Amino acid sequence: SSGERTDTIYMYDGDFSEPRVMNEIIKQLVEANTDLHVEIRDQMSGVNNFKAMIGGTVRDDLFLSYDGTVLTTYLHLDPVDVPEGQTIYEFANEKAKEQFNIHLLGKLGFDNTYAIAVPQDIADKYQLETISDLKEVADQLTFGAEHDFFSEEGSMKYYPFTEFYGLKFKDKVSVDGSLKYAAIENKNFDVTVVYATDGLNRKANLKVLKDDQKFFPDYNGAILVNDRSYGDLVEQAPNLPEVLAKLEGQISNDDMINMTYKIDVEKQSIPDVATEFLTQKGLLSK
Repeated sequence: SSGERTDTIYMYDGDFSEPRVMNEIIKQLVEANTDLHVEIRDQMSGVNNFKAMIGGTVRDDLFLSYDGTVLTTYLHLDPVDVPEGQTIYEFANEKAKEQFNIHLLGKLGFDNTYAIAVPQDIADKYQLETISDLKEVADQLTFGAEHDFFSEEGSMKYYPFTEFYGLKFKDKVSVDGSLKYAAIENKNFDVTVVYATDGLNRKANLKVLKDDQKFFPDYNGAILVNDRSYGDLVEQAPNLPEVLAKLEGQISNDDMINMTYKIDVEKQSIPDVATEFLTQKGLLSK
């Protein structure tokens, strides 16, 4: 659209710390190693980011996504739809390119899958280690989560989850995402869904239960790109693919937990956390 520069990557900020710090990591890495600028625009949820990317009405060049999200939320498929011999990452990438002209770059190294967690005192009281352990005591417990987890967009949500595991909770509570951790620390509910790499899990002293029946698929983090605009950007900066590839396999679950903990708990600035990470990995000069 008019006013947008051909030498600029346009991204929309995420609505929680993980995509926000990844945007800043990408910005600093790209601007230090190419002639491109990176503009991070207003916050947008993952679903709206995807809609903007495929809609064509605004420039939305790339953003952090996950192979499980592409499969279940964007393609409306399930892990059982993945052909034998293919991974979720391979299959989701293939279908996303066919249907929407988008694709995931290489996996970054962390798997931010959904996880079911309980406060440590609840785990100790009911001797909970796995999600299946909840079956005998679910009728004594209240489940709480963000509004989105109770929606019907995508198969990795509350109703398919509880049906799969045969769980009948005493009650369910929908909360704003920004209030969830405070709510569980205040005992407003007993069981919740978290992201595996969220530093707030550590702060709230939550125990993540083993997904012993493997309901939740992998959610390997990777940069999702709009093939059309990405191709134009590579013309402007031929080294862009190799610059972004420097991040592949570099960010472990512990790395992401540490970064989100610093942002959400210690209140460090996102640019500072991104700079520290890139410097420690030798990807940015001091």
